[in-house]
Amino acid sequence: MPHEFTTSYVKDSIEIFRYYKKLAERAIGQVSDDQLFQALDPETNSIAITAKHMRGNMRSRWSDFLNSDGEKPDRNRDSEFEDPPKTHEEVMKLWEEGWQYVFSALEPLSDSDLTRNVTIRGEPHSVMQAINRQVAHYTYHCGQIVFLAKHFAHTSWKPLTVPRGKSEEFTRRVVAGETNQR
Repeated sequence: MPHEFTTSYVKDSIEIFRYYKKLAERAIGQVSDDQLFQALDPETNSIAITAKHMRGNMRSRWSDFLNSDGEKPDRNRDSEFEDPPKTHEEVMKLWEEGWQYVFSALEPLSDSDLTRNVTIRGEPHSVMQAINRQVAHYTYHCGQIVFLAKHFAHTSWKPLTVPRGKSEEFTRRVVAGETNQR
C-alpha cells in the first residue's frame, strides 16, 4: 500500500485497517483449506476461528457505532470460539462481513467526530479511543493469522513485507524511488 500523507486521523485509521486486512488475506492465501481449520494445540485458535471471532467483535463494536454500546446484548462471545465455519468460502464470507461493519461505521466519520462519546461494555470512550482499541485488537489477531499461516506454509512461505536478508536491497530501492511500501 503506498503511503499517503494525511492529517486526518479517521482517514489514516481506515487505511491502517485496510493494510492489516490485506496483510492477513495475503497470509490466508498461502495456506491450504485444511490449514485454515488447524490449531497448533488445544489452547490456540485456528485461522477460521480467529476470523469468526473477529467478525463477531466487528459486528458488535461497529454496528450502530455512535448510538449503542459496542458490546451488543445479543453477542455470544464464547460461541465465536466454537464450531468454525466449514469451508474456505465460509471463512472468507465471515471475514468480509466483519470488515464491512468496520468500514461502514468509519467511512462516514470526520475528524470532528473523534471527541464524541461512545460506550464499550458500559465504559465511556471517545470515538478516537474506540478506534484505537479496535486497531490494537484487530492488528493483534491479524498477527496471529500471519503467524499461523507462516508456520503452516513453512518453506513455501512468501514474505508479506521485507524478506529476511533483503533489508539493504529494500532500502536501496526505496532511496532510488523504486518502491513505496508501508
